[in-house]
Amino acid sequence: MTDQTPSNTTGLGALTPGTWNVDPAHSTVGFVARHLMITKVRGRFTDFSGSLEITPDPLQSRVEATVNLASVDTGDAGRDAHLLNADFFDLEGGGSPTMTFVSTGIKDDDGDYVLFGDLTINGVTRQVQFDIEFDGVNVDPWNNTKAGFSAATEINRKDFGLEWNVALETGGVLVGDKVKVQLDIQAVKV
Repeated sequence: MTDQTPSNTTGLGALTPGTWNVDPAHSTVGFVARHLMITKVRGRFTDFSGSLEITPDPLQSRVEATVNLASVDTGDAGRDAHLLNADFFDLEGGGSPTMTFVSTGIKDDDGDYVLFGDLTINGVTRQVQFDIEFDGVNVDPWNNTKAGFSAATEINRKDFGLEWNVALETGGVLVGDKVKVQLDIQAVKV
């Protein structure tokens, strides 16, 4: 018998209480930042983990995630190496090798969910909020119950000590301060 939820539950109520682990093979942790003030450069992290502790009242649930910063992939090895040096994450100089998120609350505004939590990058913790889209629950062909989510937020990288930049002769800067974080998450019920 599968771990199905009743058909009359909607929204986060469709999640069976218990532990759900992020499935990295079917999830993406991505970001978008401005370059030269005119283009959007996209990247992602390929090594991450996370868990959701779903409670009978889903709005009391907890989310934790860890991202290995060395797994950054922007499609350009030189840019990736620059992100890992002292100008940004400083992995070579002893900077924290991970970025973490720990939730502090969930709000339901008529089916529009907001996840609040503490994001830590480079040892600096700031409160952030993710707009969450719950995409539903389904069972895969191997009888694993899975749930899908999309989430997005925008942070100011300088709030986390990521200050490096170069002024452009034509005005503006090389790297924008705002970074959009975009998540597509599939979680599997333990």
